[in-house]
Amino acid sequence: MTDFIQTTLDGLSIGSAYALIALGFTLVFGVMRRINLSYGPSIMLGAFAGTWVFVTLDAQPWMVAAVTIAGTIVVGMYVERLCFWSIRKNAAIASMVSSFVIWMQLEEVATILLPGRTYPYPELFTIGGFDIGPYFVRIEHVTTLAVAIFVLIMLRLLLYRTRFGLALRAVSDDPVAAVYMGISPARITFWAFGLASLIGGVAGYLLLAADQQVTPYFGLWATFKGLIAMMLGGLGSIPGAVVGGLLLGLIEAHAQWYLGNAVKDLSAYLVLFLVLVFRPGGLLGQGIADRHAQAFRRI
Repeated sequence: MTDFIQTTLDGLSIGSAYALIALGFTLVFGVMRRINLSYGPSIMLGAFAGTWVFVTLDAQPWMVAAVTIAGTIVVGMYVERLCFWSIRKNAAIASMVSSFVIWMQLEEVATILLPGRTYPYPELFTIGGFDIGPYFVRIEHVTTLAVAIFVLIMLRLLLYRTRFGLALRAVSDDPVAAVYMGISPARITFWAFGLASLIGGVAGYLLLAADQQVTPYFGLWATFKGLIAMMLGGLGSIPGAVVGGLLLGLIEAHAQWYLGNAVKDLSAYLVLFLVLVFRPGGLLGQGIADRHAQAFRRI
């Protein structure tokens, strides 16, 4: 039982980072009904900007965090302008393909600017962790979980207690009706991308500060983990993104402990397959999928 609880704690810790990445994917998909495949590489390039400042200028961790988050936001805005704003609204496939092309471009830029395969990244805390009875908890993981909960609460307040949140939900439900109400979908999408990039930058910093290294493959890893967590929790569901991220972390942690590292990713894909078969909209997104299906039938 001790091993089971310790593994659960570890899974929740890494799952909170997955949840933050999934929140960024969900924001973009919820507003535009499009998937941004460049989201993970955007975080990776922001992290490379942070590690460049750390390696060349011996910057403090707070400065590395600021540069990482700012770099992710700048790259995210670049992707939005190039792949989503400039492509017409009904060309979702073209937007997704173009974001994949930008993914390749961002990885090439990262490898040219920093040709080494692995670079150091400053740790967030010098104290590794603490014991709670027989269990060990890392401070970085507790911080990531607390940040994920805080971001979820702030997003809920933003979406349901502010005019911007009302406009964002209006654009998500019906962009044409939103235009007639005086809302600019292009402006709302731009700021949604900025918010998603901000969350991604925070997630990237917390993850890399725990690992204390960054590689060009981080973009691919972040994209896969974020997409799986979003699909598990439910497409377009903010709480679902958090639930999906935590569930993915738990699945991987227990599969690795009981079955070995070789089947860790395989177990996650298997659970995702089962969820999509029995609940195509995800664990908390089935209601959204049902509403869209009913609306389509009425039309």
